[in-house]
Amino acid sequence: MIVHNLDTSNSVLNHFISEIRDVKVQKDSMRFRRNIERIGEILSYEMSRELKFHTNKVETPLGLKNVPCVSDELVLCSVLRAGLPLHQGVLNYFDQIENAFISAYRQHTTAEDFEIKVEYLASPSLDGKTLILVDPMLATGSSLVAVQKALKKMGEVKQIHLISVIAAQEGIDYVSEHFPENSHLWVATVDPELNSKGYIVPGLGDAGDLAFGNKL
Repeated sequence: MIVHNLDTSNSVLNHFISEIRDVKVQKDSMRFRRNIERIGEILSYEMSRELKFHTNKVETPLGLKNVPCVSDELVLCSVLRAGLPLHQGVLNYFDQIENAFISAYRQHTTAEDFEIKVEYLASPSLDGKTLILVDPMLATGSSLVAVQKALKKMGEVKQIHLISVIAAQEGIDYVSEHFPENSHLWVATVDPELNSKGYIVPGLGDAGDLAFGNKL
């Protein structure tokens, strides 16, 4: 897997990351969602550099101009529910994209042990298309691997791009073992470790709860 970590250089992206981590700013759920959306837009722009393009002849009021446009057939799939603000950020830049949604959650057997449950999937055909799979927190990587397995019944994809806001190195390593070698991971920042419950440290907490409120 090819990893693109945008945290290696200074940009306005770092400001948005700072705010989603800050416990004081996190209290504003609308701002948290908007910052995730902004990060999704930035990651989408960077990802677009790796897509296939064709020349489109555009007629302006004063003449003709050849413009490179994306030629890949794209399908955007988000992991519910935490992936929704990130999904919107990608959708803002690829407004003609097809959309898919899938649920994946941790079912705990003990306080520290869990398995990933996938119960809902709505997706177009993926045959020959480029899949953009978004999940804001790449912790253990188990959710993304389970999601990829569930999506295989929708067709054979041509290319996979993963988009995450914060990833743990352990999760990156795990996903790299299970996804095709030519897959790309676009991540805003990478944290060094997971705690005993499989949460990213320092991370930011539960992205779904911060965006949409606590769940039972």
